[in-house]
Formats: sequence, structure tokens, C-alpha cells
Amino acid sequence: MIKKYLSRLGVGSAKVDLILPKKTYRPGENIKGCLKIIGGTIQQQVSRIDSDLVLINQTKGTEKVVGFKTILSKRQINSTEEHEILFAFKVPPEVPVSSDEISYRFDTKLTFNKGVESMDCDIIKIL
Repeated sequence: MIKKYLSRLGVGSAKVDLILPKKTYRPGENIKGCLKIIGGTIQQQVSRIDSDLVLINQTKGTEKVVGFKTILSKRQINSTEEHEILFAFKVPPEVPVSSDEISYRFDTKLTFNKGVESMDCDIIKIL
């Protein structure tokens, strides 16, 4: 019972990891990777996975979502179980290249039916 309440607070809940084959991409390029879900201390039901490509403008101090991928799910993840889900994403063709001023990251969020969300962050470069 205590494990159930702790997982709702984020302690021992399932985790998500976006695994990409490389760290550099070109505008318009297709990215094929996978989402690895690792179970926590108790069984949880995944309701959705969201992955946002975020453009960070260092000069202006702003962040903007320039692309996203959402996967809806009713998958149960048991304690310490691991699942991999294929991930495909097309880099928007109009995005500016990375520079000292412009950088990019994928923010990936795993949402459960009950409990908190699990987050992952992956930095990439657009050449």
C-alpha cells in the first residue's frame, strides 16, 4: 500500500527514455528510434507518451515547441518490466540550424492513469 502511494508521488514510478540513433539531424530528416519504458516498484497503467521537439533561443531566453509526437496507450507496465515502442518523427523542414543562439531538445513525458508523470530530455543538433 505504501509503495502505491509513493509511486503516485513519483517515488519508484515507471520511467521513460527516448533512445535516438544519433544526436545530429537535418531539417526534413526522418528520425527513427525507440521509447524505452522501465517499470517501477508497482504495476502502473500508461495512458500516453508525448515527445516535443523544443527550439531554445538562448539570446531571447525563449522556448518554442516546433514539432510533437503523441502516442496514446492503455498498456500496463509491471514492476521492473521493460517495453520498447518504435518512435518515428520528421524534423520540420523549416527549422533553423543549431548555433550558439539556437539549440534543440526532445522533452518526452510518460503519463500514467494514476500518479505523476515521468520525464526525459534529449539534446539534439540540427545541421
